[in-house]
Amino acid sequence: MTAPRPSLSALEQHTPFAARHIGPGPGDRAKMLAQAGFGSLDELTAAAVPEAIRTDGPLRLPEARDEAAVLAELRSLAARNTVLHPMIGLGYHGTFTPPVIQRNVLENPAWYTAYTPYQPEISQGRLEALLTFQTVVADLTGLPTAGASLLDEATAAAEAMALSRRVAKGRGPVFLVDADCLPQTVAVVRTRAEPTGVEVRVADLSGGIPEDAAERGIFGVLLQYPGASGAVRDPRPVVERAHELGAVVTVAADLLALTLLTPPGELGADIAVGTSQRFGVPLGFGGPHAGYLSVRAAYARNLPGRLVGVSRDAAGRPAYRLALQTREQHIRREKATSNICTAQVLLAVIAAMYAVYHGPSGLAAIARRTHRYAALLAAGLREGGAEVVHGAWFDTLTVRVPARAAAVVAAAREAGINLRLTDADHVGIACDETTTRDRIAAVWRAFGVPGTDDLDALDVRTPDALPPALLREDAYLTHPVFHEHRSETAMLRYLRRLADRDYALDRGMIPLGSCTMKLNATAEMAAITWPEFAGLHPFAPADQAAGYLELIRELEQRLAEITGYDAVSLQPNAGSQGELAGLLAVRAYHRANGRPQRTVCLIPSSAHGTNAASAVMAGMRVVVVATGANGDVDAEDLRAKIAAHADELAVLMVTYPSTHGVFEEDIAGICAAVHEAGGQVYVDGANLNALVGLARPGRFGADVSHLNLHKTFCIPHGGGGPGVGPVAVRAHLAPYLPGHPLQPAAGPEGGGTGPVAAAPWGSAGILPISWAYLRLMGAEGLRTATQVAVLAANYVARRLEPHYPVLYTGPGGLVAHECVIDVRPLTRATGVTIEDVAKRLIDYGFHAPTMSFPVAGTLMIEPTESEDLAELDRFCDAMIAIRAEIDRVGAGEWPREDNPLVNAPHTAAQLTGEWTHPYSRREAVHPAGVAPESKYWPPVRRIDGAYGDRNLVCSCPPVADYAAD
Repeated sequence: MTAPRPSLSALEQHTPFAARHIGPGPGDRAKMLAQAGFGSLDELTAAAVPEAIRTDGPLRLPEARDEAAVLAELRSLAARNTVLHPMIGLGYHGTFTPPVIQRNVLENPAWYTAYTPYQPEISQGRLEALLTFQTVVADLTGLPTAGASLLDEATAAAEAMALSRRVAKGRGPVFLVDADCLPQTVAVVRTRAEPTGVEVRVADLSGGIPEDAAERGIFGVLLQYPGASGAVRDPRPVVERAHELGAVVTVAADLLALTLLTPPGELGADIAVGTSQRFGVPLGFGGPHAGYLSVRAAYARNLPGRLVGVSRDAAGRPAYRLALQTREQHIRREKATSNICTAQVLLAVIAAMYAVYHGPSGLAAIARRTHRYAALLAAGLREGGAEVVHGAWFDTLTVRVPARAAAVVAAAREAGINLRLTDADHVGIACDETTTRDRIAAVWRAFGVPGTDDLDALDVRTPDALPPALLREDAYLTHPVFHEHRSETAMLRYLRRLADRDYALDRGMIPLGSCTMKLNATAEMAAITWPEFAGLHPFAPADQAAGYLELIRELEQRLAEITGYDAVSLQPNAGSQGELAGLLAVRAYHRANGRPQRTVCLIPSSAHGTNAASAVMAGMRVVVVATGANGDVDAEDLRAKIAAHADELAVLMVTYPSTHGVFEEDIAGICAAVHEAGGQVYVDGANLNALVGLARPGRFGADVSHLNLHKTFCIPHGGGGPGVGPVAVRAHLAPYLPGHPLQPAAGPEGGGTGPVAAAPWGSAGILPISWAYLRLMGAEGLRTATQVAVLAANYVARRLEPHYPVLYTGPGGLVAHECVIDVRPLTRATGVTIEDVAKRLIDYGFHAPTMSFPVAGTLMIEPTESEDLAELDRFCDAMIAIRAEIDRVGAGEWPREDNPLVNAPHTAAQLTGEWTHPYSRREAVHPAGVAPESKYWPPVRRIDGAYGDRNLVCSCPPVADYAAD
């Protein structure tokens, strides 16, 4: 019998995107549910998620649409943005991303789906790229120790302030800031200073340090070089005087300018900060961009954030790793002086590869051309009667036009150019890599000056405007990496070679607990490099960003609906900064209500380390609450701590589901107890992937959360950044969300608290990713994704439980979206450590789960909803095979000091050498279940971390080091 012909309506229905995002199909889900002991996803949800917190009814979100329709919507939003030529400056500049870098790094999942390089043996490509970034920064700033990037320039300056306070000989309360610093930097520094008792003094330092400030006591000074106004001044007199006073000097410097100007280190600076945005990273309406921070060698061990160092592997070969990990918040917790726990890796890689692509001569040529355009622009303005305020500059001019500034800016806008309206009498103009002769002429016309048709003749008669005493004379970027890749062929192969040395989601599963390494769909990523989103300056007039602002508004509303809160700020550009913003809102709320004594922050002992660090930065005192044997917050200890600090209690910070991967049943009661004592409840949103569509923190008792768009909402980790960490609050905290001095619309009415990021909407350039994810999934798709994430974790737990104890479970013996397995009994019995298991997983073709968090000697596994059953089974099979290998060690078949686990990972190079091990080459590199044709080969053997910390090398070592090896 012939099957009935499907109707046109049926044929027009596309496969819903959720079916592609969620790995296990209906048949596989049935198998997984049977393994877990349930008949349906709803039955599992009813058993796992406490009834008291479950969401009533579906989320009120727009109906899901397919990829083509969502991309068309994004095109429509993009078309509502007006991208004019950016000559606003203020730390953001037009730049050309070399297409070979755009296609092969920014748009390449081998780079953007990688995780933070905690497993360095399979992160050698991006670690080498980050070491190159550090070399660029160290060479150009003249300071030998540079980190692997910070969140943006303003955050880097705030971190420099904290570092200065820690190490300065002068112990006064004042951090002195030059008035010519970028206004957004000054604002972020003020935000970060006030809760910690630092007094920020902004003064014109062109005439030196004011004596009244010196008498008050200065621990640090911040200078801008060149200044926000464009002025290039010699900072040496201020530096010398600051040092006499025992203060630490930070110089915020433009990297491109430093190819021509004397570096800050040579001028006496102790710290240099800034942004690498103009090294090929799109404007993106403010981010993400890689900030930088470099220091004198004496301060290396005080450096905040990430630092890549050179160590050696088990064969004695040079190898890269993250160095000096004692700075981590997990170790220092409330004693940490920074809550920065990540970097802007993908953007730092782009900036580094931009320097590799151009080399020192290419960068200097771009800088010289930029400066020449500024010099000729100034010459034409002066010849036409306009007053250029400063006599020395690099790329930025301040032009005085009494009472005409607004008219000039408007005329330039009509010509397709954005200038900066400084005040009623002054206009700022910044040249950059994208400036052309036509745009110089258009600016002259906007000022109403004749200019010249013969720019070459003007060039002949116009001198440079860089001070001769500040011209750079030393060589920089001398390492061969900056000279070997001039052709596109060479550059392409170099990028491929680096990518091949890494492990990312495009190779296989990354089952990291608490980090949610899920699918970052290509359709979600597509829009971020569209010029209408990528090319917009963050301080462009708001009416030029209508599409962006609509996308931002819709994303805020949808995140509020999902979480049950009333207001959302997208400004924080990392989860740590979302934490800080949320705690600052709580602090401001208590103070506004006449309760400034409420400064105690209760934090469970199992919490993520940034919680405690953020609390201290928000001016709070951390009191630790015990965690019970089952992983739950110890309710008795919590109530005792609440009673002991009832009058001082500001907030409880708690992660839900718990850091141990469990749905705690008493969360609503915990929230009620804190509220009864007058405190607020902060629910860390790191584990929101277990709640979306099932429960809403803002409705089960929480007052504030930060979210991780780079976890739950599909922005990729990018090898350790970018991230977005929005803060979501109930209505009573909404007036205290972050504001921004240059864009009032970015904050609440009344201005809110100060900004926590340089740009008004933080890393706006990647918000289209999460917007697209929500639009593609819809309410039902999001709910199903959460249910499958919980199912996958319980499936893995059930499969592994006979082989490794599952440390924590909740109601019915179930876990949430991740499970913690305990290796400690095996370590005691056999000597095989958690690190041995993690490194052996590399031989099986996997990135290890989270090691030793929240409990030392354990693995936290989060499979996510995106991995299909075949990949889940491949992982479980590998873990079971590793357990069998551990048993062979325990039985004495393999010695404790020489077996496949302690020697893991194994490289291809080992196979060609002498083999003296008691196991075979095949057992080493092709264990059970590993197909030879798809084998991932780690580029190095196990790395000696202690050696790298003792012998710190954080810039590209001489090639001779490798040749000798």
